[in-house]
Amino acid sequence: NRKQDLSSYRLSQAEDSIKVAQMSYDNALFKDSINRSYYATFYAIKAVLALEEIDFKRHKDAIGYFNKTYVATEKFSKELGRRIGMLKQLREKSDYDDFYIASKEESERQISVADEFIILAEKYCMEQNTQ
Repeated sequence: NRKQDLSSYRLSQAEDSIKVAQMSYDNALFKDSINRSYYATFYAIKAVLALEEIDFKRHKDAIGYFNKTYVATEKFSKELGRRIGMLKQLREKSDYDDFYIASKEESERQISVADEFIILAEKYCMEQNTQ
């Protein structure tokens, strides 16, 4: 089934990105770690959306739809939605603000947000695939 294949592929992209986030963190590359934590989360969101055969070109559209359809209805917790929003803001700061200095603690926190979300997204996708 094409949508399940796409969802699985995106989950594997999320897994790869979280590994790179951890490697960046281990090498004190905290801005890169935040970037990869964000992308891990973004790919996991896109894995969930793939099951609905919904896709967006722009990040803000994908995340907005995810928030409206999955967080507002509490398929995923509002707290997790808030933390994903923070991760998106941090990624933008670390990627685009010239003098932004990412801290070790912030990087570690964002890896844990991404990790938690990937696990929940995988569980959600598995449940959807068995229905």
